[in-house]
Amino acid sequence: MRSSVMPLGPTVSRDRVITSFPKWYTPAACLQLREHFHGQVSAACQHRNTGTVGLKLSKVVVVGDLYVGKTSLIHRFCRNVFDRDYKATIGVDFEMERFEVAGIPFSLQIWDTAGQEKFKCIASAYYRGAQVIITAFDLTDMQTLEHTRQWLEDALRENEPGACFLFLVGTKKDLLSGAACKQAEAEAVRLANEMQAEYWSVSAKTGENVKAFFSRVAALAFERSVLQDLERRSSARPQVGDGDIIRTCRDGGTSTRDPGQQEALQPRLLLAEPASEASTACMRVGGASRDLEGDMEHPPC
Repeated sequence: MRSSVMPLGPTVSRDRVITSFPKWYTPAACLQLREHFHGQVSAACQHRNTGTVGLKLSKVVVVGDLYVGKTSLIHRFCRNVFDRDYKATIGVDFEMERFEVAGIPFSLQIWDTAGQEKFKCIASAYYRGAQVIITAFDLTDMQTLEHTRQWLEDALRENEPGACFLFLVGTKKDLLSGAACKQAEAEAVRLANEMQAEYWSVSAKTGENVKAFFSRVAALAFERSVLQDLERRSSARPQVGDGDIIRTCRDGGTSTRDPGQQEALQPRLLLAEPASEASTACMRVGGASRDLEGDMEHPPC
């Protein structure tokens, strides 16, 4: 199935165009050491054979303690702003970012969840269906690093095992000196390996590593989406046992026949294209807040 998907909406900005596989932050804790896209993915993109990937949203969930800078990180990437006046996220909020990866349109839906305990049980409903889980902590407060274990456990509980890419992100890198940052990163890398997560240090204030980080997230999510689509379409092809012959019927159906039989079998095997997965994610460019104290909109798909 060749993809004839055209980008929807405005043209993707230049800094959202990914032509080569983005590099990791540190090889000591990374999900993929390769410096190029998977061969099958590169071939599929070159031949525009990526199926429905260009129409789908990849759900990214950001979790972590209150005040670690989750919202600031997302706003720096999506809006290129840094707001010094802190306002706690009430419930959940999301941003949608469009990319072009290896010539194929691709979108991330980035969910910002509240770090307050009173919203935790409700916000957890929005963890479901995530392709990427980002667990954030404050590099200047190592207690928040320890808390990431529980945040990750809560998020994974709502998803299938092995279904999500995991990232551990240290924020507020600009507030640490070189030596202090290295010490904090060493502890974080150890925990990231324990979690089987990729580690990054970023600064929402200065923007350091923010674009590189989300480009890495988008590339990994895109690559997996293409591979899953290729596998799904491959497994949907008809499988015929040894000695069987598939012949086309006049009415467009097909039938099977054993070469040793004199007459064709009566039942016909009808072939149909597998139904594409419809994108059911709820989206609104520019963010969409959920007020948990008032009427709540329907939960995410």
